[in-house]
Amino acid sequence: MLIGEKILLRARHESDVAVLHEELYEDVAMRTRTDGRPWRPLPVEASPFRATGAEEPAVFSVVERAGGELAGAAVLWGVNTHHRSAHLGMSLRPGVRGRGFGTDVVRVLCRYGFEVRGLHRLQVDTLADNAAMIGAAERAGFRVEGTMRGAAWVSGRFVDEVLLGMLAADWTP
Repeated sequence: MLIGEKILLRARHESDVAVLHEELYEDVAMRTRTDGRPWRPLPVEASPFRATGAEEPAVFSVVERAGGELAGAAVLWGVNTHHRSAHLGMSLRPGVRGRGFGTDVVRVLCRYGFEVRGLHRLQVDTLADNAAMIGAAERAGFRVEGTMRGAAWVSGRFVDEVLLGMLAADWTP
């Protein structure tokens, strides 16, 4: 278990899957903004929130420290062992957004990536209008490295993506 100021990152429990699937996957408008793959109806048994046990990606459940409420999902994905780099992402349940959990999740994922996994670089790719994720990443020390114009197809139109990066040398625990 990885401990932050406000949250814990732990292994995905079977009981987490139905909650995450209903609140994060079945919200089609939100899911199409957070995943590059087209949304399609899936039963909870085939949920993308179901951990497979494979090493990659590193999948976590986000839990609120005070009270133990399931707050969302976090992931370290696209791990490249040769370049020692990875991407990070998260989705928080609607009822816990706005409590400052996002920055804490990003910081804990950075600690995991840099200290536990020995990575050199972490990257966040997000839609240009996702102020919450951009802000959380910047507060954790990420720098905006560029904008990819029209890189994402979301709800019938192309939108820009922002790329943020951090090197291990720039990270302060």
